[in-house]
Amino acid sequence: MEELRPRTANSSPLTPLGFLERAATVYGDCTSVIYNTTTYTWSQTYRRCLQVASSIASLGIKRGHVVSVIAPNIPAMYELHFAVPMSGAILNNINTRLDARTISVLLLHSESKLVFVDHLASSLIHQALSLFPPNTQRPQLVLITDYDDDGGEALSSSSSSTVDFCCEYESMVEKGDPEFKWDEDQFSEWDPMILNYTSGTTSSPKGVVHCHRGIFFITVTSLLDWGVPKQPVYLWTLPMFHANGWSYPWGMAAMGATNICLRKFDGPIIFNLIKKHGVTHMCGAPVVLNMLTNSPNNEKLQNPVQILTAGAPPPAAVLFRTESLGFVVSHGYGLTETAGLVVSCAWKRKWNHLPASERAKLKSRQGVKIIGMTEVDVVDAESGASVKRDGLTLGEVVLRGGSVMLGYFKDPEGTSKCMTQNGWFYTGDVGVMHPDGYLEIKDRSKDVIISGGENLSSVEVESVLYTHPAINEAAVVARPDEFWGETPCAFVSFKERLKSKPSEKEIMEFCRAKLPHYMVPKTVVFKDELPKTSTGKIQKFVLRDIAKAMGSSRVSRM
Repeated sequence: MEELRPRTANSSPLTPLGFLERAATVYGDCTSVIYNTTTYTWSQTYRRCLQVASSIASLGIKRGHVVSVIAPNIPAMYELHFAVPMSGAILNNINTRLDARTISVLLLHSESKLVFVDHLASSLIHQALSLFPPNTQRPQLVLITDYDDDGGEALSSSSSSTVDFCCEYESMVEKGDPEFKWDEDQFSEWDPMILNYTSGTTSSPKGVVHCHRGIFFITVTSLLDWGVPKQPVYLWTLPMFHANGWSYPWGMAAMGATNICLRKFDGPIIFNLIKKHGVTHMCGAPVVLNMLTNSPNNEKLQNPVQILTAGAPPPAAVLFRTESLGFVVSHGYGLTETAGLVVSCAWKRKWNHLPASERAKLKSRQGVKIIGMTEVDVVDAESGASVKRDGLTLGEVVLRGGSVMLGYFKDPEGTSKCMTQNGWFYTGDVGVMHPDGYLEIKDRSKDVIISGGENLSSVEVESVLYTHPAINEAAVVARPDEFWGETPCAFVSFKERLKSKPSEKEIMEFCRAKLPHYMVPKTVVFKDELPKTSTGKIQKFVLRDIAKAMGSSRVSRM
């Protein structure tokens, strides 16, 4: 036995890229992608991805270079999840909701060599590149045109005239080699494949790096945990720039799914697409559940639709209303650092006999480790020992398993801080462990606010508020919101001897000029002085209680 060792035949590198070739073989003439009037089969998608990968390599992009994408859930975005790593490059999806300043910081930090830009983001990329320091090498740009956008936003000649694009996406498809041979065995499964940035202060962006092995692991185990069957019809309501759509671009290829792509959506659009295409599966933050329950055309579904939600604990009332429409809700927990959901609320048959309100309460818990995840625990911050399984004792959520990131790009200190010598990844999330072994998240460290599935740093919002000439102190906490889940609520005190004090609206407008819109406080509360500890630190838990007592904010859904 001791003489048996790994050989080339039994140690091929694990990667999800091979799922695409198999899909082309098994499901070649079946529909892979639908976008408005555009339709592709799996054999066409495989061919297009090889052609784009070939064209990327011909632009001088080498193994290990970063290639960025700024685009919504359109066919090109789906294809680039395969084409970019097939070329040997590292895929970096950028949130389309970010402002030019933040995008500029991320492009500089990642040293991106090539950026694929949706036509509606051409002015945004122009602004971002204009903020580059002088004599800094800029990435090459590829324009993604959209001739099938039914929203009346067709590409205008002026929208990209100020940006120097090297080519258009479809020309890369046409000119690329459909026989391109990507190095299926010429790399290590530990090679970086993905670079995703977490929401946080842009002065020190946290670039999460995942390898081929980790993405293979999360893709396969996510499919198994959710029970995804062969050839589902998947509606892309979860942005692919959110942790690569929780790994489902690769997962849907593995199952030969039909991917329904869409640029933007609301409740009526979702219900219409479900009816039109026979959608069976979709994902989304709890804000999507709320969107569905409040949609004017939310009649009960003819057939059940599986919907997977995560990003913030969904209120039990929202879960109840969503399932009453015919959706089957699954709830999970994950982070950018885990590439997808690694904890899920595994459902027990005996719970079906409980009252609806009790079922919703149980389902709002995060749950247990998915199959294949090594270990999940809640530990005491001081001793590192597991907390009591009583559903009351708070501790930090720690994880161990194959999809945990390689580390933070250019941040060895940050990597060592959260991935310690004792073998755990410390999430920074605070939770409890129930007697039945199910995890429940209770709070988030670092005061991260989750609004519409977007993680936003209160520290970043506060740093902008402190630049206002009239503000003396500022603190931002989460305020409950019926639609977004949470919205930023700012508490401020003014400097003394002001001739005139700014209004709530003026403070919001000040922030709007400096921040992405989703980070702008939706509520501003004026205080003579903010509550502090004996050492002078602002007591955010006091402010959180005040914001919670204010009830749900009523803000625009846009």
